Amino acid sequence: MRKASREMDAQWAMNVMEHAPYITVGMIHLDGTPYCLPLSLAKKDDTTWYFHCALEGEKIDCIKANPNVCLSAVTKCAPTVGPKDGSFTLQFRSAIAKGIAEIVTDDAEKVEALRLICMRFLPQHMDAFDTSIQRSLARTAVVRITLTAPPTGKHKEYDDNGDEIKNVMKRQ
Repeated sequence: MRKASREMDAQWAMNVMEHAPYITVGMIHLDGTPYCLPLSLAKKDDTTWYFHCALEGEKIDCIKANPNVCLSAVTKCAPTVGPKDGSFTLQFRSAIAKGIAEIVTDDAEKVEALRLICMRFLPQHMDAFDTSIQRSLARTAVVRITLTAPPTGKHKEYDDNGDEIKNVMKRQ
């Protein structure tokens, strides 16, 4: 990392990933070209993340061609003018993690993953979960991403005095 003063630890980075409204997943096509898109991921534990998709398509093709993926999450992103020098800049909290993607074939794990996703994004509608699963499980793919190393984090933020905050643990 070029500016070590902005580097944050793995726990902080995990917190960013947990609170990001979506996480961009970078994949590689069979021909070696990149494919990245924002997805709604949910976490099982510190190394296991899930997303769902159709049974066929670019995501599935990429994972079959090369299971290596990169996750990128950003929160608190705000263009700003530097309080002290008037420079145009960006305040942010970001995290990056690398992992291996696998298509889940076990129905029990698929249901567990879909429950985690629903709990994260639509907890107020869990009363409809079982009916939805019965209707759509057979036509839904679930992908498990296992992180191969802890995530790394970075931030740029200013305090109330207009000074850049350096290496300070801050929670969402």
